[in-house]
Amino acid sequence: MLQALIFDLDGTLTHTDSLHFSIWQSYLKEYGLDIDLRFYQEHISGRHNPDFLKQLFQELTLEEIQQISDNKEARFRQLAQDQLKPLSGLEKLLEWLISKELLSAIVTNAPRQNAEFMLNALKLNQFWNTVVISEELPMAKPHPFPYQEALRRLNIAPNSAIVFEDSPSGIRSAVAADIFTVGITTTHNEDVLLSNGASLVISNFNDPQLKTIGVLT
Repeated sequence: MLQALIFDLDGTLTHTDSLHFSIWQSYLKEYGLDIDLRFYQEHISGRHNPDFLKQLFQELTLEEIQQISDNKEARFRQLAQDQLKPLSGLEKLLEWLISKELLSAIVTNAPRQNAEFMLNALKLNQFWNTVVISEELPMAKPHPFPYQEALRRLNIAPNSAIVFEDSPSGIRSAVAADIFTVGITTTHNEDVLLSNGASLVISNFNDPQLKTIGVLT
């Protein structure tokens, strides 16, 4: 029986990927790395900042990598202030969730400052039983631990939840935690999401396919 809906944040609750790409493209150029959209989608999108930065800049210290991440995310918060809007159909879905007395969680690779900033900007703070921040855990997505932690906090089994994710790393994380995972095509196409393990792919939360899995019924 369905007991909870679990959501990624960036690219799932709101469109942010184009802004993240633009900032990373500009920022990494200062370090001699000129990236295009394909590189961003394959190596950066949805991943924990320190994880991919360690791979890109093996000569930098952990402190330097963290500073790059912190500076980039501060720039994101500055630019995103007036740009964030809920993904189409999200508000209706959250109202349905409350009406059915389901549990809810967010699981994100974003730093806590970003998560709090985005939820405040979207006016969505009141909907969550818990917010799982990957950087505060031993492992981030694509490791299953962040979603396993969400299950632990909600005190439910994997087959009692549905996850909504937009990135390959997030989908792999949720699938590895044995949770039914719905991919959202805000940042990657359907083939990419399915190839990473999504069981269903939608464009937004108005998609009528959600009724086939018992959501919005």
